[in-house]
Amino acid sequence: MKPKVLILHATGTNRDHDAALAVELAGGFPEIVHLNQLRRAERRWSDYQMLILPGGFSYADALGAGRLLALDLTIYFAEEALSFVNSGKPVLGICNGFQALVKSGILPDPDDLEPTQKLTLTHNASGNFECRWISLLPVSQSCVWTAGLQELIFCPVAHGEGRLMLKSPAVLDGLRDHDQVALVYVRPDGSLADDAYPDNPNGSTAGIAGICNRRGNVLGLMPHPENHVLPWQFPHKSIPPYGSGLVIFKNGVSFASQF
Repeated sequence: MKPKVLILHATGTNRDHDAALAVELAGGFPEIVHLNQLRRAERRWSDYQMLILPGGFSYADALGAGRLLALDLTIYFAEEALSFVNSGKPVLGICNGFQALVKSGILPDPDDLEPTQKLTLTHNASGNFECRWISLLPVSQSCVWTAGLQELIFCPVAHGEGRLMLKSPAVLDGLRDHDQVALVYVRPDGSLADDAYPDNPNGSTAGIAGICNRRGNVLGLMPHPENHVLPWQFPHKSIPPYGSGLVIFKNGVSFASQF
């Protein structure tokens, strides 16, 4: 039986249908659900085996990218969201969804009892909205979304607030020690981009493109793997073939099938 995938839609979300296609191609059963449907109890979080918070500009990025959606997750749906995460079911936040996961405290870990944020996503170092294709290297083997992936992934970015900034070097050490650095930006030849622009499009610390929680079931990333799930979406025919973003969704759907 195909796992049911809840694709959360807030006013301003605009990549939900792209995520739904990726889920279908990966073997899951996607359903795009507006937050109001959950508020009215027309849908229940517990009916789904996987959760995706897609990209876009939820609530028009009022008060900052992902901030109001984060408040939904920590106030109105606090019990449901935390229960979903703690159940071990796979959760994916892409771009705006990643921003919401970070600002809600679900990432880097909801069990962290420190009262202050350890990290955030802020304005790109370039000062520009970056919209182009980049190269990614899967790193974490503890993250269910990237476990076993070895090939480079080529997919687009489209954000103005994607720079991952950490409170201190100790936070980076902690992420690495717990295998929470899920994906990093690399050059087309596979060498690490680190802080170097343009291969690191936003100036994120240590070239980090995505992180997971300690349990490994929650992944957040700024690039859009849902926009490279079909061969014809790849724009550069002169570059050697890259892995598709579809592999991330296949991992998630496969893991979700156990719930």
